Amino acid sequence: MINRRKITPSKMTIPGPSKHTVESVIASLQKVAKKSYRDGMARFAIPSDKAFGVPVGTMRQMAKRIGQNHELAAGLWETGWYEGRMIAVFLDEPGRVTPTQMDRWCRDFDNWAICDTACFHLFDRTPHAWKKVSQWSRKKEEFEKRAAFATLWSLSVHDKKADNARFAEGLLLIEREAHDERNFVKKAVNMALRAIGKRNGELHATAMAVAKRLSAASQPAAARWVGKDALRELASSSVSRRLAAKKVAGKK
Repeated sequence: MINRRKITPSKMTIPGPSKHTVESVIASLQKVAKKSYRDGMARFAIPSDKAFGVPVGTMRQMAKRIGQNHELAAGLWETGWYEGRMIAVFLDEPGRVTPTQMDRWCRDFDNWAICDTACFHLFDRTPHAWKKVSQWSRKKEEFEKRAAFATLWSLSVHDKKADNARFAEGLLLIEREAHDERNFVKKAVNMALRAIGKRNGELHATAMAVAKRLSAASQPAAARWVGKDALRELASSSVSRRLAAKKVAGKK
C-alpha cells in the first residue's frame, strides 16, 4: 500500500512520460498546461496560437527528467508546438547539432523566447556558434538576425576560452547592424554590446568607443538608442567595480 504522505507535491506536479516518445512528451505537456498561462503569453510578445500554456520552469524540469536525446529533440521540434520546441532545445546534444540543423531551426524562429532559449541553451555550446554569428548577422528576417546577436551575447557570457579578437570582430558586426530599427533586433544588438563591454577591461574600452560612435547625432535613431543605452550601463560605477574585481582576481 502506498504511503501517500511521502509523495511530495513536486513529484506529483509534472507527469513524466513512461516512454520517451514525441507523442508521450506532448501528452505530458498538455496535462500540465494552464489556460491562464497561455492567455498571458501575449503580454510577453510570445504567440500562443500553437502553444499549450506551460511555464518555462516546468518544461526545464521535464527535460531534466527525460535526459539529453538528440533524436527526440528533432522530433519534438518538428511538431511546431511552442513547448515542444522549447523542450527540444533543452534535450538536444550540442555535440550532435550540425550547422544545417542550426540554420533550419533558426529559420523557424517566430518569437524572441524560442530564439533566445535556443541560442543560450544549445547553439552557443556547439562548435559552430561563432561562424553562425557572422552568417546570421546578415539575415533579413527579424528573428534570424536576432539569433546572431543573441548567440554573440550568450558567447560573451559563457565562452570563457574565447580571446578578445573574437569579440572585437563581434563589435564590428554590432556597429554595422545597429541601424536596424526592428525591436527584437536592436534589443539583441544592444545586449550583445553591453555584455561584451563587461567581459574585461580591454573589451570594455573598445565597447565604450563603439557605443559613443553609435550615439552620435548623425547616426540613425536605432543606432543612437543602442549606443546611448549601452553607455548608461558601461559607464556606470557598478561595471567599473566589477571589472576592477576581475582584474584583481586575474592577478592572483
